[in-house]
Amino acid sequence: MALPIISAEERLREKHSAKIGLVGPPGVGKTSQLKTLPPEKTLFVDLEAGDLAVKDWPGDTVRPRTWGEFRDLAVFLAGPLPTATADQAFSEAHYQHVCNAYGDPSQLAKYEFYFVDSLTVLSRLCLAWCKTQPQAYSEKNGKPDTRGAYGLLAQEMITALTHLQHVRDKHVIYVAILEEKTDDYNRRYHQLQLEGSKTALELPGVLDEVITLAVLKADDGTPYRAFVTSAVNAFGYPSKDRSGRLDAIEEPHLGKLIRKCLGEVPS
Repeated sequence: MALPIISAEERLREKHSAKIGLVGPPGVGKTSQLKTLPPEKTLFVDLEAGDLAVKDWPGDTVRPRTWGEFRDLAVFLAGPLPTATADQAFSEAHYQHVCNAYGDPSQLAKYEFYFVDSLTVLSRLCLAWCKTQPQAYSEKNGKPDTRGAYGLLAQEMITALTHLQHVRDKHVIYVAILEEKTDDYNRRYHQLQLEGSKTALELPGVLDEVITLAVLKADDGTPYRAFVTSAVNAFGYPSKDRSGRLDAIEEPHLGKLIRKCLGEVPS
């Protein structure tokens, strides 16, 4: 068997996609960014049941209500994980079980974008499930073990999100609430609103882009909405641009930003 080397020519011909964390404070318009994506090519994973802002959006929607339902959806959207054993989530057995329930996965071919709103709610669903698992109870006395539950939470969340983001031919957008905190020295900082700290710390390393949608002020004091994309920014927002094609401040239009990340519009 020859070493499966992918040549530069083959790699450059591959269809590339962006994996994006879209974060921002409540009410800034994160969910409304769905309207900047082509509805006929976008699947809206609505975890919040808060689609009032996009009620007239004409695309397809799925609404997982539990952690188990989201894991089933993730393996259906991304396929099986080769390293998973038959009794593990995202295994070939899990995939086949879900395909039997959901139908032929070829129905997903029309989608180019998966818009997951939001990770904040997803982390709550995951934690609720984790608290029912054996790891959430002490082996000594059988009482609830908070450390065990949160350790399982981090493992489950990162595994699921990493698995979904590995689907190579789809753009995956994860929405999350960004909250402002104050430390013991009265210094302000921003962090993702997720259950457990480990997922919030590890997630940016998984994604290609972390974009903060924020309200900024022009030189004359006029407020305007914009994407903050640079890791080095004056606002302290969590941002990251792995593509190297984005300006530090971009127009708040997700569809255009994705095309620019891929080099389809001038930088």
